[in-house]
Amino acid sequence: MALTIDNVLKPLFSKGGKYDRKVKAVFRLQVQPWHATSTLTHEAGLAVLRTSPENFWPFSLLLFKNQTDYFDIPASTLTPLQTREKLALLAAEIIPADAVEQFKGLLTLKGSPNGGVGVTDDLKYNIKFSRQNSIHVSPTVLWDGLVAHEISSSWGEKEWTAFLGSKVLV
Repeated sequence: MALTIDNVLKPLFSKGGKYDRKVKAVFRLQVQPWHATSTLTHEAGLAVLRTSPENFWPFSLLLFKNQTDYFDIPASTLTPLQTREKLALLAAEIIPADAVEQFKGLLTLKGSPNGGVGVTDDLKYNIKFSRQNSIHVSPTVLWDGLVAHEISSSWGEKEWTAFLGSKVLV
């Protein structure tokens, strides 16, 4: 769905697009706890958001492009520290060189035995948001704060154009 957001929705919602200043898209992270590396990849996204916010979406697209590297079997022999280091190398392809150390710092375990990392509170916020809204499936789209069950990850330009045409007065 990331490519659909980038190729279909972003142009429609951006300056000069049909829905410019009429629709606001908010991308929220949805951790899938049944996949061991999901927490780690989401931490990386949040760390990019903290260190180089303008590169969050490009990093997300790069991560989606390389997502199979972080699937259960390919990542099964890596420790969490190794996975975070691999994610830091990926982030270094997108974020400025002077932000890489800060990025790594945000993914470094805190001093207490169960203190998490520098973006753990951000991760908790996203998880709490999803729980409060009964979001269990990724992706889930909310329209005016309510889950829009009809929207599917398989939607392309045709489906989105019809949906937006029925919801937004231009």
